[in-house]
Amino acid sequence: MTVRPADPADLQFAIDIARRAGAITLDLFRSTTLRVDHKGDGSPVTAADLAAETFLRQQLIDTHPGDGIVGEEHGNKDATTGRTWVVDPIDGTKAFTRGVPLFATLIALIDEHGPAIGVIHLPGLDETVAAGRGLGATVNGEPCRVSNHVGVEGAYIMTSGFSYWPDEALASIMASPAVLRTWGDAYGYTLVATGRAEAMIDPMANPWDVAPMAVIIPEAGGTFSGFDGSTGPDAWRCGSGMATNGSLQPDLLELWGAD
Repeated sequence: MTVRPADPADLQFAIDIARRAGAITLDLFRSTTLRVDHKGDGSPVTAADLAAETFLRQQLIDTHPGDGIVGEEHGNKDATTGRTWVVDPIDGTKAFTRGVPLFATLIALIDEHGPAIGVIHLPGLDETVAAGRGLGATVNGEPCRVSNHVGVEGAYIMTSGFSYWPDEALASIMASPAVLRTWGDAYGYTLVATGRAEAMIDPMANPWDVAPMAVIIPEAGGTFSGFDGSTGPDAWRCGSGMATNGSLQPDLLELWGAD
């Protein structure tokens, strides 16, 4: 079955509302009065998260009332169209609450063929990476592409932190000639999509953390999969995420013995 390219109008719409939601979060960034609460799993949530997701959901309901919504803060809305938007108002809330400008607003559209639209907007950097299935990937409107680096030696590998890594996988990567850095969350995937790093690895990830990457990374010429190398239209649901420039993926999978 031929998979149709995404609708450019959907891509532009997603970019627009991501940037507008990002402006909401930026207004509260480094606010001295911002209250930080904690959810049942211990992760932080702020008024900025809630306000930005409320905005995104209302925009989606107003313009695409039959589409479903999956959001980090306000739960799910069922679809009647076969299309679902996945939103994360602030990816990197911990960074946001500490005044680190590497947080992002994430939006993805999933249709009957799988991931169709992906947007990473970094309000603190005024940088937007976006892609549509079959439409290519851009950063601030200009085409972007993964690096052409070959091999593990000197490859920059990003991660959000080490606490979720299996001990053997972490030891194997650390013993390799790769360069391991913690420029993580959505920013790490941005670096891969724009050729500034070779890989980003999240051994544990929620669907809303990686749904846009399942479009952006392949459209930029790279490979997106689960931590175990699993690919396909549902890879963003597998509970982990790995983005590479493509050529590096087999080497990384071999390093930690993934099947």
